[in-house]
Amino acid sequence: MLKAVLFDLDNTLLDWSGFTRDTWETSEAKRLRRVMDYFLGEGATQTDEAAFYTEFQQRTHLAWQQAFVNLHAPNVGRVLVEAAAAAGVPSRLLNPRRCLEAYDWGAVDGTVIFPEVPEVLTLLKNAGVRVGIVTNAYQPMWMRDIEIDAFGILEFFPDCRISAADVGYLKPHPEIFRAALECVGARPEDTVFVGDDLEADIAGAQAAGMHSVLRTTARQGNPNAGATPDGVIQSLHELLPLLDAWFAGWRGDSA
Repeated sequence: MLKAVLFDLDNTLLDWSGFTRDTWETSEAKRLRRVMDYFLGEGATQTDEAAFYTEFQQRTHLAWQQAFVNLHAPNVGRVLVEAAAAAGVPSRLLNPRRCLEAYDWGAVDGTVIFPEVPEVLTLLKNAGVRVGIVTNAYQPMWMRDIEIDAFGILEFFPDCRISAADVGYLKPHPEIFRAALECVGARPEDTVFVGDDLEADIAGAQAAGMHSVLRTTARQGNPNAGATPDGVIQSLHELLPLLDAWFAGWRGDSA
């Protein structure tokens, strides 16, 4: 019996195809500038600004390199604090939450919601299916919530929104899938996971005992992940007939 559908976020619900590296670098520079303005406004006049930017970039790169090996999730708040400390920011200002508030994360230029997402989420909700988000973001979930809310779909996920930065592990680590199943209160066999990455989403979900659906995009993750999804879709509309085949009658009176 279908109880829950879990979704990856980026390139599954949110379309990043319009995003460019230049866009990211411009936005990131503005965010770091806001953090630096916070430090300076609080009297951190001896801070080495150039060192802060360099330390943040280098530490972010290193954190992701290590994460892809050990699956320990990076956390942007921790990286900001470490970079600031290395640049001479006084310890009294090294509060991750306050630094992240100054960082002022929001929807990234060039990203949009896939157009079919609200319709499909509405159908699942009306059928009584629990839905959740499980993302490998290095931002705490309260930051990604800002984007989700801006795109008008936060209301569909009142209870289950999980970021790797909060759990401490990246997909495909079993811990983040265990946390997601606990969050939606469903057994693996009653749960479907939809994502765009063969290794993180498909292999991870299958190892946890869930049905897996690959959303095909321009970026498919590791093609040698050794995972074969239970279903492949190009649009979330195509998820619905898969659910019909696997869980007869799941739509109930909403059909």
